[in-house]
Amino acid sequence: MDELFKKLSEDIRFQEGLSACINCRTCTAICPAAQFYNYDPRIIADTLQHHDEQELDALLKSDQIWMCGECLSCKTRCPRNNVPGYLIQALRALSIETGLFVNSEKGRQQLAIKRTVGEHILAYGYCVHIDEIDTVMYPEQGPVWDWMRKNRVQVLNRLGAKYNQSTAGTLRKIPEESLNDLKKIFEVTGANERFNQIEEYSEKKAADLGIQFDSGKDNDYFRYVYSNEKNNI
Repeated sequence: MDELFKKLSEDIRFQEGLSACINCRTCTAICPAAQFYNYDPRIIADTLQHHDEQELDALLKSDQIWMCGECLSCKTRCPRNNVPGYLIQALRALSIETGLFVNSEKGRQQLAIKRTVGEHILAYGYCVHIDEIDTVMYPEQGPVWDWMRKNRVQVLNRLGAKYNQSTAGTLRKIPEESLNDLKKIFEVTGANERFNQIEEYSEKKAADLGIQFDSGKDNDYFRYVYSNEKNNI
């Protein structure tokens, strides 16, 4: 068995996600992502059952595997018990492990997701936190948001939120003990290793492109993958 398929076949999500696709397109018909993107879960399942190393390599380098929302609507509909959503999870993991994710636009954006959502979870206990949302990164928020963010303590108190307070309620400060538990979960599940792989291969890609790479969000490669605007670097 070729190297990539050998690694993929060891993933329990691949083992449970692929039985025998009959190309009925039921998964595609129910898939929300297929309605909006150039994405077809049937093609994912059908391609993988070919066990073709070159086709797998192309998938791991493609934008397609990053378009699935992992809603698992496909799981409830497939007459042969295939789960394209599981296959996508396995493909994404392998793409990051091998560094092939940097070959596609959506793949490279994993660095932006890691440095925003991923790091916010570990720092605050929230996927998105008001302290990190500004109109430089989120211009669609508009100028009103600048005022809102500047006056967030007063505004959020009036709305009944418990912003950064050590009590129950919306936007409360997550206790350090709970944050430490989150960090342990990330460690034992391999999420930290995944984050490290994203950083490592992204830095190599930046070097190949001749783009400045550094930690945080204030560097050229982050702006490049976040906005995909070459004029910003």
